[in-house]
Amino acid sequence: MSSLLLFSCGQSSKDNNKNKIEKINRDDNTDRGERPERGERPDRGGKRKYEAVPTAPGKATPLSAFNEFNPKSVIISFDGDEITIDSDGHPNHTTPYWEDTDSLYIEPVVAIAQTPGRIGSHRDRSISLTVPASPGLAVKSTSTGLGAIGISVTGVPIFNDSEGPGRPLEEEIAETFDYAGGHVGPSGYHYHSESMDVPANTTLSHNDEKLVGIMADGFLIYGRKDLDGSYPPDLDESGGHIGATQHSNDEEFYHYHIINEYYFGNLIVLFGGDLKGSPNNIL
Repeated sequence: MSSLLLFSCGQSSKDNNKNKIEKINRDDNTDRGERPERGERPDRGGKRKYEAVPTAPGKATPLSAFNEFNPKSVIISFDGDEITIDSDGHPNHTTPYWEDTDSLYIEPVVAIAQTPGRIGSHRDRSISLTVPASPGLAVKSTSTGLGAIGISVTGVPIFNDSEGPGRPLEEEIAETFDYAGGHVGPSGYHYHSESMDVPANTTLSHNDEKLVGIMADGFLIYGRKDLDGSYPPDLDESGGHIGATQHSNDEEFYHYHIINEYYFGNLIVLFGGDLKGSPNNIL
């Protein structure tokens, strides 16, 4: 394999559908006839622009969760019924995708190859997301498109399980991921998958209950486990459920978890389902 693979989060050609593990059907305690209508798929090509979807009243997002975000890269603003998350997209952990002169640069730990570009280069993109302070479940779900679909606690954008229009993640793409589950594309450094359990990982969620970030519909996303260390058994098809977290003082609210399913090999994607609230565009 070439030591340098030229990707644009959409430029690999092999079809890995035969390798992808079929998702396990989960019981979300809702009759199938009562489930919200599935959202329309995005047009091929380009970053998706989302449209507002009517929602039911929701519970307030616990504000203490925002203390988890990387203060060097992320600014949180509260304005009435809205919360804005602004980030320069720079992580607070080591990665081979930093410039080799940066103090956080390390040699690749798990990446076999690397995509072009480095953090701190012209590929960097600042991002901004404004969400309701009390997000509610929408009358129908919305499938995610290309580009950022959430912002992680490190300030790095969260991407879905696609590398381009109609192109799911493939092994040769995953080989460019660092231990944090990220690589560089035209929009800069971003995550696709859960981080790995390696000594270099001192900050990111791996098979635990830590906060991972916030999605474009305003719902928080946590690691694979609940507070008691178990895998939640009642997740819907997007990894969401109503429950308490370490930030909610025993109050239950809707939030996502990374779904405890392997996409292929040892790869677990951060978010591969539909957004259950009304998504907001990440600018």
